[in-house]
Amino acid sequence: MRSMKFMSAAWLCLAALSGTAFAQDAAFDVPLASGAYVKDYESFKLAAANDTAASVKKAESAAPEVKKSEFESSWLTGNKTHKYLGLGTIVLAGLTAATAPEGCEHNCSANTPRETNGTHAKLAKATVAMAAAAIATGLITHWDDFALEDGITDPDNLHVLLGVTGAALMAYAVNKSKNSAVPVSHAGIAELGALGMVAAIKITW
Repeated sequence: MRSMKFMSAAWLCLAALSGTAFAQDAAFDVPLASGAYVKDYESFKLAAANDTAASVKKAESAAPEVKKSEFESSWLTGNKTHKYLGLGTIVLAGLTAATAPEGCEHNCSANTPRETNGTHAKLAKATVAMAAAAIATGLITHWDDFALEDGITDPDNLHVLLGVTGAALMAYAVNKSKNSAVPVSHAGIAELGALGMVAAIKITW
């Protein structure tokens, strides 16, 4: 009887040991299985990322290319009009000086004949008119560029001062000659005014 109890106890111990061993083997297999799962999941994520990148790249390559249209400014703007009028004034001033009649400007008598409606006079009037138009378009287009707080040496301020002064001197010379009964000295004043406008254009060219 005692031997049977001993045998039964031995069988129970062996069964318990075999169960423990099986559990340990299963426990050791779990990390391996989880590691395989993690590895497969990482592979899945990598493949999914590659598929997404390939899809985006394909969509981008399939999208039609939109060409940027180059902006072309108008051939006639306020700024260009101001520039053209300023350059035209200088050209007319040169033509006016070139067509000046040969006559006296100093100590002229009342009997000295003078040309009042010739080419020189007409060009002089056209020069003053164009200078006035250049100043008007400059004030309209660049009215906010002139600021006294920037000082006289500021290029924009110098441009305005020299341009307005030059036009005023040429207008004074034309008016002085037109309202005089005899030829008067006015060429020097007109040329000084023209030089002032040239300097004004040169500063901001």
